[in-house]
Amino acid sequence: MTAEAIETGPFEGDSTSATDGDRPLRIALLTYKGNPFCGGQGVYVRHLGRELARLGHSVEVIGAQPYAVLDEGVPLTELPSLDLYRQPDPFRTPGRGEYRDWIDLAEVATMWTGGFPEPLTFSLRARRHLRARRGDFDVVHDNQTLGYGLLGDLGAPLVTTIHHPITVDRRLDLDAAESTRRRLSVRRWYGFTRMQKRVARRLPSVLTVSGSSQQEIVEHLGVRRDRVRVVHIGADTDLWSPDPSVAEVPGRIVTTSSADVPLKGLVHLVEALAKLRTENPAAHLVVVGKRAEDGPVAQAIERYGLQEAVEFVKGISDAELVDLVRSAQVSCVPSLYEGFSLPAAEAMATGTPLVATTGGAIPEVTGPDGETCLAVPPGDAGALAAALGRLLGDGELRARLGEAGRARVLANFTWARAAVGTVELYRQSIAARGARR
Repeated sequence: MTAEAIETGPFEGDSTSATDGDRPLRIALLTYKGNPFCGGQGVYVRHLGRELARLGHSVEVIGAQPYAVLDEGVPLTELPSLDLYRQPDPFRTPGRGEYRDWIDLAEVATMWTGGFPEPLTFSLRARRHLRARRGDFDVVHDNQTLGYGLLGDLGAPLVTTIHHPITVDRRLDLDAAESTRRRLSVRRWYGFTRMQKRVARRLPSVLTVSGSSQQEIVEHLGVRRDRVRVVHIGADTDLWSPDPSVAEVPGRIVTTSSADVPLKGLVHLVEALAKLRTENPAAHLVVVGKRAEDGPVAQAIERYGLQEAVEFVKGISDAELVDLVRSAQVSCVPSLYEGFSLPAAEAMATGTPLVATTGGAIPEVTGPDGETCLAVPPGDAGALAAALGRLLGDGELRARLGEAGRARVLANFTWARAAVGTVELYRQSIAARGARR
């Protein structure tokens, strides 16, 4: 499905308030993992919450650790888990005094047996919290928890965002597993996807971020197509914007990788860098994300002798991150699959030229090869190296793609537009609930 074929609601600028006599809504926005440094879910909550508030709605984010980072005017209600995966002691065993109820016991038991409990246990805590506050909200918006606790009456209609089915991550991790023991561990960890599939099929209203994800939700999760609405997300184009005063660093390539997992394709980018440096020794890579001390990426960096050519940065401010992307000659999205790709939209918004794969929904965001980006097949290090080398060596091409990329984002992918389309779906869900009653 093409981006042009998807109805995403009114264009940015059609409305700047809760319009046409419709009263402002009271919105509960749920996120079991809300820190924007942990991945796209945290970014989604922060920026959507801000834009919904700018439209005049009352937004309350309800979340667990790592807690969401939110803008002024959007309050956070903490619904704490046992935080079993926190640094520097992940997979910890809590002290006896930390247990509060049977949900805590279930969380620890699932972790002890190799599973990932947070979607289930957060959903149970959220249901208890929402039922105690019946009447406080007009709509509940779940950010891909898909836990059993969110089935049934929550006191308000439920809208659920599914960025992409986690079954895709599971398949890629299984394909990359090198031993039977590792495959068993992957299957156990992703055991929660069975729950998510069952819950998704029972949801009355699903929101997703791309036509590609819509198709995956229908095929992988068995959700009826007429229940899945596409509302594209995007970039904060005021923050992510060109700034000619930021000096371009020769040979700099920037990418974002929230974790060393096969899905992100970072190992292929490292291999491409090794190939590229045989012809362009100035080429170097800055990765926005945590350096893994072990794993495929760390092993590839050591194997190719790239310790001085690959730098990891983490925990920098928004302004520092934007300046980092502006300073790059090329931005790269090497993912094997993405449900949308915020890093692509954000890099394009700064006018930084982009090399990206064609995995999942990435082409919906980046546009045609040679017009708004250079596109390569996922997992092809040779093609990545060739495209990166071509851009690094052609200043005119970089300027043309950078300008066209920003124009594409401004026209199609902004958070203001995403908020307007999301509110439309809220109102449809509220009306449908009233009709059923």
